[in-house]
Amino acid sequence: MSPFYQHKIIAITGATSGIGRALALQLLQKGAKVAICGRDENKLNEMRAEANNADLLCIQADISQEADCKQFIEQTVQQLGGIDVLINNAGISMRALFEEVDLKVLKQSMDINYWGTVYCCKYALPHILKSKGSIAGISSVAGYKGLPCRTGYSSSKFAMQGFLESLRIELLHRKVNVLWISPGFVASNIRNVALNADGKAQKETPLNEKGLMSAEECAHGILQAIEKRKRSLIMTFQGKLTVWMNTFFPSFVDRQVYKHFANEPDSPLK
Repeated sequence: MSPFYQHKIIAITGATSGIGRALALQLLQKGAKVAICGRDENKLNEMRAEANNADLLCIQADISQEADCKQFIEQTVQQLGGIDVLINNAGISMRALFEEVDLKVLKQSMDINYWGTVYCCKYALPHILKSKGSIAGISSVAGYKGLPCRTGYSSSKFAMQGFLESLRIELLHRKVNVLWISPGFVASNIRNVALNADGKAQKETPLNEKGLMSAEECAHGILQAIEKRKRSLIMTFQGKLTVWMNTFFPSFVDRQVYKHFANEPDSPLK
């Protein structure tokens, strides 16, 4: 086991389920000190009980709120002693035609996926500069290619990646690494809690979750990318192919993406 994460201080947003939960548990196994945040106090208590580890700090926070992000970072520094790595993992998806969606859904997507990342980076940056650490964003292929019925999700991920790339270049000579990871489809609850046109959780996923990458496998790949200080990582062949083909054959990819999402169960495109 690589000693890279031993005694490192890692802050993770949205870590009470899915990829964030897997990241936190794996980091604790590697000897890291981990601070996580989430909105649901009950789920934070469940994480605390499951981990049963004094090196896990659980903080209730809504990352769409700047004050909560500031508090999360400040409590992490005060109680754990600094920050070596910030993983911006918290996110929300949506599924609705733009002509039918309530605009509050797009705003909520941007507040969580984009502004939550910006807020946490702003307050964590002085500490990461001091430790010469890393900032990571869990993005999506939707941040490279606009997806139908996901206008809010895609636009927030495009914004996140643009922000992180700009920040990366600003910090190019200051020994801080900034990267973003696009996991592809992962077996998690993000699609179950994706917002519909009215801003309510859709509760059912349109995907067959069997055969998808597990959250644990995804977390392992993310931690390797951070350790190797990669610039970016697209974790699936389908994702890599989509991004590559979109560079050279964008009109063809438009049609294929439309076809793919039109064939989903109960697709809004039908």
